[in-house]
Amino acid sequence: MALTAKLPPYHLAPDEKMAQVMIYTANSLLWGDLVVKAIIRVSTWLRTSAVPDWVTLYNAGLLSTNQGANAKPINFVEMHVPVPQIIAFHLIPPAQDPIDFDPTELNRRMEPVNAIFSSFMVKGSLRISANATLKKFIELNREAFSALYDLEITSLSLPNFGVVKIPYMLVRQVNTIFTAR
Repeated sequence: MALTAKLPPYHLAPDEKMAQVMIYTANSLLWGDLVVKAIIRVSTWLRTSAVPDWVTLYNAGLLSTNQGANAKPINFVEMHVPVPQIIAFHLIPPAQDPIDFDPTELNRRMEPVNAIFSSFMVKGSLRISANATLKKFIELNREAFSALYDLEITSLSLPNFGVVKIPYMLVRQVNTIFTAR
């Protein structure tokens, strides 16, 4: 009996690519294959005007963050997530995009922060003005999603989650609690 490779439930057009992503909502952790235009930097996609009202994931998984240690993943061929429900978003390691800033820029610095959303705690850094404080950044920033860098993600309710280390994540500022470190 010959083994056959399972075909993906999507077809990539010549100008498209697939990226594996994780999405965090108020009650769930989602992951799967995301199909986007090849020119898109997936890590920053939710900050662009190219994002649709719904994100479609293929070969998707869902883990409820309300069930604690009893949580079991549920798999789906196709899943549609409303963008307003997305609290955080990142590429699944080891995938990563090039950094989205000039590290030699003199007027910016990395501010160590904790970001707490849903049942997740993220230790990382915000890139802010050299003259700003965390409080001032949060008060003045009007973007829906803020970028966090050099992150360690843990779950407050999923003991088997472990520590996920990633270079970049977007978080919806209005659904995130920030603390100074």
